[in-house]
Amino acid sequence: MAFERAEEHLKQFGLEDRIMVFDTSSATVELAAEAVGCEPARIAKTLSFQTGDGCILIVAAGDARIDNKKYKAQFHTKAKMLSFEEVEELTGHTVGGVCPFGVKEGVTVYLDESLRRFEKVYPACGSSNSAVELTFPELERASGCEAWIDVCK
Repeated sequence: MAFERAEEHLKQFGLEDRIMVFDTSSATVELAAEAVGCEPARIAKTLSFQTGDGCILIVAAGDARIDNKKYKAQFHTKAKMLSFEEVEELTGHTVGGVCPFGVKEGVTVYLDESLRRFEKVYPACGSSNSAVELTFPELERASGCEAWIDVCK
């Protein structure tokens, strides 16, 4: 269901032909990089956090880690990742397939500066065996991101 929602979302932007579905799992950065055939840093992982205003998603490079001081400066609260159980409930996607496409109403998406090193990146597409190849303009448009932020090490 989440894959279909993400696919429908990407169709609005004419990007459905970029979706890749694998016979193996792509649920982690390492597995996704192996499935896609790229370095792990090019996997655009989507991290989910709880804030006072609800749920936010931060799309970051596969090798990036949240910098707690930068996060607190940006959002004025401590970084609190959603629990395994909360992820699907609040985002509409399950762990391993979380992406910024076809998310539940009220979820705000941010893109982290760690991605800007690459011309193309590979976020998941709503399932633990999919990805989509996107440029930054395509990722910005399709994710409906609120802003580019710098919250990673």
